[in-house]
Amino acid sequence: MIAEISVQDLQNMRQNNENFQLIDVREPYEYEHSNLGGENIPLAMLPLNLDKIANDKKLILQCRSGGRSAQAAMFLQQKGYKDVYNLRGGMMAWAREIDPSVSVA
Repeated sequence: MIAEISVQDLQNMRQNNENFQLIDVREPYEYEHSNLGGENIPLAMLPLNLDKIANDKKLILQCRSGGRSAQAAMFLQQKGYKDVYNLRGGMMAWAREIDPSVSVA
């Protein structure tokens, strides 16, 4: 079971300067089009970049709609990461509910 957070929760965490790592698992061209400032590690590259992922803070995985980030969250849980969350709805939910100016590729 993958835990999820809403885009409203993420917005609150950002506004409260909470300690977490946001990882965007979309492809670089998607990230360049629009992003939330997280670290871009495409899903296929995740196994090769575990050294870039914190093991001592909350991890939030995001993609376009939540599918790839759910896979990434499951992978990280299998690798022993504990505090892992999928951003429900991804960039599409962010654009719809938080910032309509965000264009989703």
